[in-house]
Amino acid sequence: MPGCIFAPYFPPEEPHKFANVHKIFGASNVTKLLNDLLPHQREDAVNSLAYEAEARVRDPVYGCVGAITFLQRQVHRLQKDLDAANADLIRFAATIPAVAQGRPPFDPLVMNRRSVGVGGGGGGGGGYYGNNNMGLPPFPYGGGGLPWSDEEEDQMNGRGGGGGGNM
Repeated sequence: MPGCIFAPYFPPEEPHKFANVHKIFGASNVTKLLNDLLPHQREDAVNSLAYEAEARVRDPVYGCVGAITFLQRQVHRLQKDLDAANADLIRFAATIPAVAQGRPPFDPLVMNRRSVGVGGGGGGGGGYYGNNNMGLPPFPYGGGGLPWSDEEEDQMNGRGGGGGGNM
């Protein structure tokens, strides 16, 4: 109909868009909302309503919040993977000078032990493996551990208690 406030924002080739918004918010509420907005704000409002309505149809309990939470968890996992890859790069970069100088490669497990009697450093043990000062930059999280909890890491690695289903 001419003068319909919905016509510019709900094209006839996308009937599900209006159906979802109507189902979740109600046509009269959307009409009131659009009439209260300036014309240049209406398209953004309709797009937001349509997105939330679609999310509510898919997940009636959490809606957009469920999608946002899922994406935040995915970013967290990917950041953890990136941190692990960066740690590997640092470790591998440290092995190149050692191998070039004829020393044994860098072994972070041995490096983290306080008193190791292995290595070619002579009296008092230590030597290469006992020296923790290799000129490497400090790990981004300092000495206080990683930013995620052990419990969360155990769950991500499949060692935690139940739960952890998909969202």
